[in-house]
Amino acid sequence: MKSNIIIPDTDLRVSPMGLGTVDAGVRWGKDSHNADSIFGTFIEQGGNLIDCAHVYSDWVAVDGVHEIGRCERVTGQWMKRNGTRDDVVLITKGGHPVFTSVHHDLHINRCTPADMRGDLEGSLEILQTDYIDIYFYHRDDPSIPVEIMVETMQDFIREGKIRYFGVSNWSAERQIAAMAYCEEQGYRGAVADQSLLNLGSQHMKPLADDTMVVCEGELYDYHRRNRNTMMMPFMANASGFFHIYAAKGAEAVANSPYATEKNLDTAKRVVELAEKYDCAVTNVVLGYFSAEEFPCVPLYGPFDEASIQEAARTFDIRFAREDLRPRTASR
Repeated sequence: MKSNIIIPDTDLRVSPMGLGTVDAGVRWGKDSHNADSIFGTFIEQGGNLIDCAHVYSDWVAVDGVHEIGRCERVTGQWMKRNGTRDDVVLITKGGHPVFTSVHHDLHINRCTPADMRGDLEGSLEILQTDYIDIYFYHRDDPSIPVEIMVETMQDFIREGKIRYFGVSNWSAERQIAAMAYCEEQGYRGAVADQSLLNLGSQHMKPLADDTMVVCEGELYDYHRRNRNTMMMPFMANASGFFHIYAAKGAEAVANSPYATEKNLDTAKRVVELAEKYDCAVTNVVLGYFSAEEFPCVPLYGPFDEASIQEAARTFDIRFAREDLRPRTASR
């Protein structure tokens, strides 16, 4: 796995897979030292794109405490301890609704300039860095004009606190409007978009969290036309749907939002392809992105070091494009 994907009109060269850090300090261990082997293995496998968010795992109480910025703390301590800040392309995100309990209202937006500045400065402190390579709006607030939202990011760029900006969970309409404004002003627009896209997202049921935007319809068409905004899909492994199906069968995934007739057919095909290519289900699920209609750098949250090594193998397998395109032509 090599860091050989250049985001257009930037000096960012990224690996074909990003490391999702939502489990840093939780499943990876409470002490940041316990996460060193996860980060280290990712770097050893050729990875360099690390994806954080100021809100990640806020909803998880560890020893009864809801820690703000837990994944950023663990990531920042690893970079500081190992001197790796210059070796990575660092992503973090701000503007997410408060999420220190599963009962919080995720529709209460926090995307004002003041909200974003507070989150960014908190992230910089916790990550122990002077700048973020790509800083994202984690959510959108359609009541705020895109001009204000773009100018907020431009202020951060002028101040040297971020290098580029991206958007996550934005509609096509808002992205198009923001990009048009950037072109008028001579700005580099959003360099990346994080939306939900995976092998089963086209045929899944609606998610409980309706603030997550699925890359389909107009948004999918937008990415087909606009390759200057790199797609960085989250939930790239479809919440383990295909892995669980392969290991335990259809009954084990019956309650999954991915459990639809078409996705169950796709799951059978995934098992067949894993046998055909003598590879893991993970490789088929991540390999799908190489057959998408626009460049994708999926974000992958590993269980352990072995799962990173397994996922990295994806990019050495020569899948036939037709094998990885089980979707219908119409979206």
